[in-house]
Amino acid sequence: MIIGICGGSGSGKTTLLKRLSKEYADLKPTIFSLDNYYLPIENQFVDEKGEINFDLPTALDEEKLTSDIQKLVKGESIEVKEYFFNAPPNKNVLITLDPSPLIIVEGLFLFYFKGVRELLDYTIFIDVDPNVQLDRRLYRDQESRGYSREAILYQWKNHVLPCYEKFVLPYEHQANFRFRNDYRADEDFEKLKVDLNKKLIGVFIDK
Repeated sequence: MIIGICGGSGSGKTTLLKRLSKEYADLKPTIFSLDNYYLPIENQFVDEKGEINFDLPTALDEEKLTSDIQKLVKGESIEVKEYFFNAPPNKNVLITLDPSPLIIVEGLFLFYFKGVRELLDYTIFIDVDPNVQLDRRLYRDQESRGYSREAILYQWKNHVLPCYEKFVLPYEHQANFRFRNDYRADEDFEKLKVDLNKKLIGVFIDK
């Protein structure tokens, strides 16, 4: 079974992924992140001000990431370079992902890429207040990436929000579960578990 987690920047995709991984640890889930498929800097789109836009679907190697998920589904192991922000290509660690009964995939353009979307058995869209997303991005990018507040706000206004509204948000209504990542997060997580357990039982019994 393949679970897909989608949501905007700073929505909490990684946090939810970790909670689900812990909840279903007995299945030894395979964790697949679209972040590991960013193309090299020289292949990225540059806007009119010379700033790289990492929030476009073309920022990722769609063909390879789709192929790798298909290999996992077929029971094959894959090797992928683990993405670290601003790390040179030769510094990214090569990791091996082995197939398992449960694969959890997370990423910004998870639903936009048709080849990936069609492989998903259960989809989750994370909904959170945009102001919260911006606050999280400001904290992360200033603390761990060394960006100035001005640069972060420029990216947010000119890259993040427009791309989210065009390539991510239109697919919200197609998700099996809308996860509200706010004060209702714990409540929604319990509802999500109930729904997922029914789906898991159905999938494994059918197989």
